[in-house]
Amino acid sequence: MINVGIIGGSGYTGVELLRLLLPRTDVSIRFVSSRAHAGTRVDEQFTSLRGHCDLEFSDPATINQAECDLVFFATPNGTAMHQAPALLEAGVKVVDLSADYRIKDIGTWERWYGLTHTSPAWVERAVYGLPEINREAIRSADLVANPGCYPTTVQLGFLPLLEAGLVDTKSLIADAKSGVSGAGRAASVPTLLAEASDNFKAYGVSGHRHLPEIEQGLTFMSDSPIDLTFTPHLLPIIRGIHATLYAPLKSGVSASEEELQALFESRFKSEPFVDVLPSGVYPETRSVKGSNTVRLSVLKPQGRNTVVVLAVEDNLVKGAAGQAVQNMNLMMGMEETEGLQGLPLLP
Repeated sequence: MINVGIIGGSGYTGVELLRLLLPRTDVSIRFVSSRAHAGTRVDEQFTSLRGHCDLEFSDPATINQAECDLVFFATPNGTAMHQAPALLEAGVKVVDLSADYRIKDIGTWERWYGLTHTSPAWVERAVYGLPEINREAIRSADLVANPGCYPTTVQLGFLPLLEAGLVDTKSLIADAKSGVSGAGRAASVPTLLAEASDNFKAYGVSGHRHLPEIEQGLTFMSDSPIDLTFTPHLLPIIRGIHATLYAPLKSGVSASEEELQALFESRFKSEPFVDVLPSGVYPETRSVKGSNTVRLSVLKPQGRNTVVVLAVEDNLVKGAAGQAVQNMNLMMGMEETEGLQGLPLLP
């Protein structure tokens, strides 16, 4: 039995962590914190948990974090960098679902997030929590920086092509779409039903905070400079990300669609949460709803020079809480898939 805590448990990521952790008999949740809801029952805020959770939200100032083996930070950017170091120095492992420890270059992080980083020493020690790349490092990590939702689909989609050195890394394009839950639970005009429903639009075209995280990861895969055009869009759905990725083959490189299919199947054959679909089958967001699975398909339309990869995930599961639990399992020496075998919801 391991003891865990959740700091910032009143958002969509927090309730998703609870949904995944509460049924487990090998995990005990010691606290769920929320300044806004301190003293109220968790299942009053999230009625889906009635009968499964008798915890009250705790004030972060009063919780005994030392009771835990591992703590999740499901907090806004800029919170974990203040609070995580004390936990880590006390021997508590941390999975941070915010962006505080994802980007290794402090100056880059500060430019994109508009904050001064208060624990840069831990940035260097943090392990980026994409198990399909860093599995062994995650096993021995004290601090894991859980990837963003867009970065997970984009990086996994490009991964086999970059590792094999097949594509021009200066001409990559990611055309990605997310459901409204990716914006969080706080009220805002763009995510109101009357604004987001029956509508489709791009945002962050001039620069999105996930861009430096994605480019950092892609550079690590390829050991070559990366030039990525990343355009996010808002879908009128609650959960799900669909990314269409474009990568031109290098000059002089020849690869048929059959060869690309074999490359993807070989790279991900041992990955429990990456599903490469058969040739000619395209992934749908609803096929991963509620699950920790990323589904991919790879194509070479019209036999031309551009490889197209389609990738889908549930942004709250593999894009956030599910991947965090996957990382927890690895960090604590548990079976990696424990608590994450649930089937997707359909319809």
